[in-house]
Amino acid sequence: MKVLVIGGAGYIGSHVVKEMMAAGHKVTVFDNLSSGLRVNLFPENDFIYGNILIPSDLDAAFARGFDAFVHLAAFKAAGESMIVPEKYSVNNITGTLNIMNAAVAHNCKKMIFSSSAATFGEPQYLPMDENHPQNPINYYGFTKLEIERFMDWYDQLKGMRFAALRYFNAAGYDPEGKIRGLEQKPENLLPRIMEAALGQRELKVFGTDYDTRDGTCIRDYVHVTDLARAHVMALEYIAKNDKSIKLNLGTEKGTTVKELLDAARKITGKAIPAEDAPRRPGDPASLYTSSKLAKDLLGWEPKYSDVDTLVKTTWEVYK
Repeated sequence: MKVLVIGGAGYIGSHVVKEMMAAGHKVTVFDNLSSGLRVNLFPENDFIYGNILIPSDLDAAFARGFDAFVHLAAFKAAGESMIVPEKYSVNNITGTLNIMNAAVAHNCKKMIFSSSAATFGEPQYLPMDENHPQNPINYYGFTKLEIERFMDWYDQLKGMRFAALRYFNAAGYDPEGKIRGLEQKPENLLPRIMEAALGQRELKVFGTDYDTRDGTCIRDYVHVTDLARAHVMALEYIAKNDKSIKLNLGTEKGTTVKELLDAARKITGKAIPAEDAPRRPGDPASLYTSSKLAKDLLGWEPKYSDVDTLVKTTWEVYK
């Protein structure tokens, strides 16, 4: 298929592009390079420099004719979304509607959407499955949930089939080492640990008194290459079955902050000092998903999401 990957120069986007190419799809990348990097582009792909907030950019892109598109062009800092919600309203919501309207206008009706576990909010039970109530506790999660609802309507009214892929904690880098552009201003734990290993930042562990096996938060870290494979499998599923799906993507088990930190110390050979700090408001003790539906429908299982592989592939890029 001819696939337009919007946000394809970014951290997750570049891994999705690589897996799409490996599956034999013809990929074009659309990106404004605000957080994506030219170094993440592959020479085999066409590249369109464009902005999702400029409808004419999207119209010109979709006019080239595509069978499907992947949407990864969102702001994703949950904390920032609570301070400047208007930024997230314009980019995440208005930008997505611009994309969907341009796609419909050019009869491109297969959509793979980068959704998020943030649509769920506080866990009411674990592991969280697709039926878990969606009550986001930050504005970023709200924007992702609203987009899922827009897609439901476009499916019903316009025949746009979609896959909403709710990532848990994306981590790691391409095991083959072909993607080496560092994520810009990372907020996630593993990149922060890497920066601390290189002496570029001080590391804090927020909360050491949770009711978990070592007192620190448990999160579900899933390798970005495993996530990227799920995009390819989801596209093939909706194309074959003419049916939309919403899937949680994770490892079904959690890793604590201390476990990730200990693995990083072992693999990097660095001391990586970390300061204990108070809990952050809104941080649940544990957060992990069931991926049974992704396994049943797509045959998807994470291959690279063990802690050592997550840390090793990240350190290979950071060092």
